Amino acid sequence: MKLARRILAGAIVAVCLLYAGDDLSVRLRIPGNRDPFGTVHVDRYYAIPEKNNKVEFLRADPETVTCVHSLFPHFGYSPCWYASRTTQKRIDM
Repeated sequence: MKLARRILAGAIVAVCLLYAGDDLSVRLRIPGNRDPFGTVHVDRYYAIPEKNNKVEFLRADPETVTCVHSLFPHFGYSPCWYASRTTQKRIDM
């Protein structure tokens, strides 16, 4: 039981240190004055249900989403590695 608690405490400390380092790299632009923010283009479409249990899809205007180059979300923005994986947004009506 003591070993499990030590392993859990070590894992929590490691994640906290990783997040703190990630936050500092975004705030201080480490390494080498890189821009901490990026953009991803997201294609949006409306999903409109019809009476016969089918769904009609209509394209909406694409939008540009701001993301942050990091492992974790910072400043209210998603990480770019996650935002680039979700380039389509379905809007249910």
